[in-house]
Amino acid sequence: MREALELARRAGASGDVPVGALVMGADGEILGRAGNRREADQDATAHAEVLALREACERLGSWHLDRATLVVTLEPCTMCAGALVNARIGRLVFGAYDPKAGAVASLWDVVRDSRLNHRPTVMGGVMAAESEQLLSEFFAARR
Repeated sequence: MREALELARRAGASGDVPVGALVMGADGEILGRAGNRREADQDATAHAEVLALREACERLGSWHLDRATLVVTLEPCTMCAGALVNARIGRLVFGAYDPKAGAVASLWDVVRDSRLNHRPTVMGGVMAAESEQLLSEFFAARR
């Protein structure tokens, strides 16, 4: 999570919402990493999770990430939750809960919906205070 927080700091410094994500293989090797790039790329889908998943899939030569862990500083939105389910991520670890758009616990629970064909294990609230502080400082500076 510390590396994801550093990726989030970089995203925030470049004008994007400070969210960072990385995908780790079963052996702990980092397969993909990214910070939000929506503003930088002018791409609504350039969330940190999606970019990290893309990099991991490219590196492995497969979209099946069932032995991987996605670590992200903020609870995934519906788009990102759907992407990690479709990538068959084995485990999701996230920092801050997102009461406005969270799709893992706050508003919905997309990743553990029994109607879907894949459900990763989930651990939320990891280093949540640090993630929340980055977000609070970012948005306070823009008001």
